[in-house]
Amino acid sequence: MNKENDMAEPLKLRLDIRLLLPSVTEVQDPCVQRLVQALAGRDGISTVHVADAQEAAAPQLCIHYDPKVLSLSRVRELAHAAGAQLSDRFGHLLLRTSTLHARAARTLTSRVQALAGVVEAEVTAGGAVRIEFDRQQTTAGKLDEALREMGLDPQPSARAQEPAGTAPDSHDHRDGHTHGHDKDHQHDHDHQEEHGRRPAGTVAQSSAAKAHDHGADDHGAEHGDEAGHGGHSHEHGGGLFGERTELVFALLAGAAVLVGWLLEWRGLAPQVVSTGLYVAAYVFGGYYTLKEAIENIRAKRFEIDTLMLVAAAGAAALGEWAEGGLLLFLFSLGHSLEHYAMGRARKAIEALAKLAPETAQVRRDDARVEEVRVEALQVGDVVIVRPNERLPADGFVVQGQSSVNQAPVTGESVPVDKQPVDDREQALQGFDKLAAAHRVFAGTINGSGVLEVMVARRSSESTMARVVKLVTEAETQRSPTQNFTEKFERIFVPAVLVLVVLLMFAGLVIDEPFSASFYRAMAVLVAASPCALAISVPSAVLSGVARAGRSGVLVKGGGPLENLGTLTAIAFDKTGTLTEGKPRLVDVVPAQPGGEEELLAVALAVEEHSDHPLASAIVQGARERLQGKPQQVRIEGLQSITGRGLKARLGAEEVHLGKAALFDEVPGRPMPVELTSANERLMADGRTTMVLRVGERYLGVLGVMDTPRPAAATVMRQLQELGIQRLIMISGDNQRVAESVARSVGLTEARGDLMPEQKVDAIKALRVDAGKVAMVGDGVNDAPAMANATVGIAMGAAGSDVALETADVALMADDLAQLPFAVGLSRRTSRVIRQNLWVSLGVVAVLIPSTILGLNIGTAVLFHEGSTLLVVMNALRLLTYEFKAALPPPQTAPETAAQNV
Repeated sequence: MNKENDMAEPLKLRLDIRLLLPSVTEVQDPCVQRLVQALAGRDGISTVHVADAQEAAAPQLCIHYDPKVLSLSRVRELAHAAGAQLSDRFGHLLLRTSTLHARAARTLTSRVQALAGVVEAEVTAGGAVRIEFDRQQTTAGKLDEALREMGLDPQPSARAQEPAGTAPDSHDHRDGHTHGHDKDHQHDHDHQEEHGRRPAGTVAQSSAAKAHDHGADDHGAEHGDEAGHGGHSHEHGGGLFGERTELVFALLAGAAVLVGWLLEWRGLAPQVVSTGLYVAAYVFGGYYTLKEAIENIRAKRFEIDTLMLVAAAGAAALGEWAEGGLLLFLFSLGHSLEHYAMGRARKAIEALAKLAPETAQVRRDDARVEEVRVEALQVGDVVIVRPNERLPADGFVVQGQSSVNQAPVTGESVPVDKQPVDDREQALQGFDKLAAAHRVFAGTINGSGVLEVMVARRSSESTMARVVKLVTEAETQRSPTQNFTEKFERIFVPAVLVLVVLLMFAGLVIDEPFSASFYRAMAVLVAASPCALAISVPSAVLSGVARAGRSGVLVKGGGPLENLGTLTAIAFDKTGTLTEGKPRLVDVVPAQPGGEEELLAVALAVEEHSDHPLASAIVQGARERLQGKPQQVRIEGLQSITGRGLKARLGAEEVHLGKAALFDEVPGRPMPVELTSANERLMADGRTTMVLRVGERYLGVLGVMDTPRPAAATVMRQLQELGIQRLIMISGDNQRVAESVARSVGLTEARGDLMPEQKVDAIKALRVDAGKVAMVGDGVNDAPAMANATVGIAMGAAGSDVALETADVALMADDLAQLPFAVGLSRRTSRVIRQNLWVSLGVVAVLIPSTILGLNIGTAVLFHEGSTLLVVMNALRLLTYEFKAALPPPQTAPETAAQNV
């Protein structure tokens, strides 16, 4: 227990949130806030808050309590009881259905939100359906039935099975920090709803995802291939021509209009024939539009589909059958092509889910090999992966060597060499921390060697499965611009309706018949319908998220995607982000000319017996520089001098290796002036130095440093070319080390000597100065700073639950070079969104006055539907985005960087 002897001397208990809410994946989840509120009101509990994730591998709830009122065990009981109550009450579903039109998605969102027991719901044009519901009022089975009655065909969001097992019971530590790891316990309460600065989004199984609903009739998976179970299918694919029915109907409507107009123009048939063809165009062109309009009316919404039907009916009432038929033809054609375009973007995401194989070859204890479904794989199973096969699960190599193409998961272009681990049990316990040479992921492609892989995660918990679920939920998260456009529409559409009504009575002001006023009003109604505006942002966000996911960059929704594209400052953690996180011997300065070999040999002999963190860097560096030359140095009597260095014997002489300050404290000759100067110069360059003396003879000084990543300097140049003006390092290392690394990679600022809480303050200050700032880190130690940034970016997220949960943007590979691609794609997405807004609003701004001044309905609908198709096709360009590498740097770049620092 962690006791604090302050004022009231409260005690603290920390519990992993995963133990209290087993399936909560983010601290921003509303259920975490509900848990805090439930506990905060208890007698004896003064404060409840989410602890900063500085060292913990999972977010923790910190409870401050009075031991005179509540015992430790009682506090734990209250916390677990409150968590269990919330887990039992609130469920979340993340489903997949067919792609929808943006307007139909909004209508369905309203209808789902109106269902009894639904707390929150979102249906997207990409076909993602997210529902949070109260189990005291409804069940997953009832919701599944209701969705099918609405014409939806819900499917699981990803191939996943219900993991077995329950949350392990916590146990106490003397510091009061209770830890636990609960990766195997998930059910339909799985969710990841963003809170605060993040848009809403959840993670869950399917509607039939074997949810723990206390007797609910959770069906649906059995009906997964049935279309339109009790209602019309929003896929518009249940008709005569399958998925192409709506498009065929639209083309038939167009053909009817064209033939009717030609017959009428040339006088080749009686007028009744042409009118009959126009009526046929109404039937084919208005069939699906009428269905959408009925859905809108049932949801008590007045959407664009209804406006178009009113305009077409008005044209028919005026005898303008040709223009009405043309209106419905173009509108239905735009509908079907929009549906096709959104389906194409969605398929780019669905392709991720199909990367992992369906079966795996498992080696049993009796040496036989058995083929099983991937969903049946258990942690600890050993699977055999032959050359050129896809890996079936996340795990680590236990036998064989090969190269694995990890591009499907991490985006890495070069295959990664794999080799067996030394200790299977240790590797299984510390899978997240395994080196890349041992760890493999489901969906990646084996090279030419045969591998035997021990499964470390079940299929539902693999990196690929988590990415698919997170990308799917990202579709349900609205971007700031999307929120703006929807607010704009809520004001704009009623204003247009008022204008249309006024125009219908224009004959009271000007001298014209009612028929002319009515026709003008209908033309304005068509011109002002914001179809392009409704689809402009969702199509761009969906395409951007899909393109990023294909290259190993997980973007959690439109908010982070837009923010990353508009910010001008990025902050970086140093260790493991800008640097490799592995100290290396970078400088060897002998005291005498030609003494480098002796300096390295003695240092190697001393350090190879030491367990100091820097010892391995010196040992490895010395061996590389000595190039296998045999050494005859025998060191005896190794002793550690705490905080200073090491002492040993070499024959009859004493050997001292350590900081320069050591030689002011031990007897013997002081450091020569030349060596002191060399040592200070290395320290000024950010090196950690060690001086070596044998007897009274100084051999030299060694410099060790955590070296920058090879790609760091290039990445910084590319980011500056993309418009990032401020590149800041925030580090816990001393200021000189921070400045040295900053100079070497081309950062504009460096801030060292920062504690974790000071990093948070630095990010807050940067947000005040720059407006928006991204924080790049590893997703664990940097979690508090990332949470306070506009956009948190985690590196090396593949296989790391914490990184995936913490970040707004996750770079799956441990490769800084992915960052410019992510920023560049976000920049392009922001430009596409702006272009779409200008096109959609611009066309409306031009058409409204044009129709008021006499532009006919046919021309208005042509431009109206043309603008809708234009913004969708413009958004689809994001699927082909490729980042262009930066040009070689100018020769003065290092000096400029140094001056900036």
